[in-house]
Amino acid sequence: MNQRHRLYINGQWCEGSTAEQVGVINPATQEVVEEVPYGGREDVRRALEAADSAFDSWRGLTAYERGAILKGAADLIRQRAEEIARWVTLEVGKPLGESLGEVKAAAAYYEWFAEEGKRAYGRMIPTSKPGLRRWVLKQPVGVCAAISPWNFPVVLPTRKIAAALAAGCTIVTRPATQAPLGAMEMIGCLHDAGCPSGVVNHVMGPAVQCAQEFMTNPICRKVSFTGSTEVGRQLLEQSGAQIKKLSLELGGSAPVLIFPDVDVDQVAQLTVTGKFRNMGQVCIAATRFYAHESIFEEYVAAAARYASTLKLGNGLDEGTDCGPLVDSKAVEKTEQFIEDAVSKGAEVITGGKRPAGCQRGFFFEPTVLTNISPLMRLTCEEVFGPIMPIISFSSTDEVIEQANDTSYGLASYIFTQDLTTAIQAAEALEFGIVGLNDMVPATAEAPFGGMKESGIGREGGTEGLEPYLQTKYISVGLSNL
Repeated sequence: MNQRHRLYINGQWCEGSTAEQVGVINPATQEVVEEVPYGGREDVRRALEAADSAFDSWRGLTAYERGAILKGAADLIRQRAEEIARWVTLEVGKPLGESLGEVKAAAAYYEWFAEEGKRAYGRMIPTSKPGLRRWVLKQPVGVCAAISPWNFPVVLPTRKIAAALAAGCTIVTRPATQAPLGAMEMIGCLHDAGCPSGVVNHVMGPAVQCAQEFMTNPICRKVSFTGSTEVGRQLLEQSGAQIKKLSLELGGSAPVLIFPDVDVDQVAQLTVTGKFRNMGQVCIAATRFYAHESIFEEYVAAAARYASTLKLGNGLDEGTDCGPLVDSKAVEKTEQFIEDAVSKGAEVITGGKRPAGCQRGFFFEPTVLTNISPLMRLTCEEVFGPIMPIISFSSTDEVIEQANDTSYGLASYIFTQDLTTAIQAAEALEFGIVGLNDMVPATAEAPFGGMKESGIGREGGTEGLEPYLQTKYISVGLSNL
């Protein structure tokens, strides 16, 4: 076993409290990449206690001292980017180029928050009475917990860790069971950059047990979760007992609005590439494509042409455009969405099935559908897979209404060259992120998060530090006592 592929508690790589191991499966081959320790609630408790012990000394460092460690981690991640990316591809299946892009994005988050921590400003308040001084301080929340999913196993925990550490918090992270290896390599970079013992801890174990300890242990002051809306609701309910601070980045159903003034072929290529990145297993992946009626047929033909030429294969093989889905359940869910849509009148233009002759691996053809109706599951549920439904629209008001007709509000996309249309549509869409002629809007320097049932709080940007800070107001009377 790789030395770093274990639990990391109080600055030490260690086994779990149980003898249990879990195999990490390569979704392209269905072979076990590596077995890693699978701990339990006792390990989470031990990690929280370590983080608690380290909190006072870590918060006592200057923002410049903490920032130097984060910058050191960023440098190490970049130096080891190819090695870490290979682990990501082995555990998730995405093409190596996509994994490398994710790892470099993680480095950018560490670098961003290394600087942003120096700008956790308080303020002086002009007083309304003489003899008083009033000011506001920003202080770290305390010990935090981070729960992240498998689809971006390095950058998603990084967005939480980097912000928490920059703010002066300590943290315990719990990755997805399917994909812990890239995250473990990233934790190794923090360790080698000189992060003090207990400041960052990394545990494995059953999701319910880990979450229960985070939510019930008073040491843990805040939980940041990325995952499904259903689990987010459960965490919200559980947070009430201790009024525990939560950040939630939840599900999405992202619309793409394509107006008639665009270069249809160019937009088709951009949207197909964006849609099938990581096989659609992206929280901000486009799920509903609305093309104006005047260009609808042309766009459908172009999108189907580009989708049909995408090369499926092992993410480590050169020339692979799309890897596999993460597991057999993801394949079955994709099939069910398509079967439901076809049974209600949808037409499969390209794809729609597992590749012929595919004996191993969780592969599925990139799929383009038309004749879409609101009765279909894929119009109202989160589609975490390679399905591209295309719908015709006739007016801006009509498409805005359809786009907003969802309980989700994470990401949305607009393609147009008309400034008035762009501004009106961007302001009217009820989504936390709007990509205007841009299918990849996530970046370290900008806020990431949703409206409605897609979450609470933001990650990245200047806003990303705020969830890990609490505000203290101090009023001082200067008169002699």
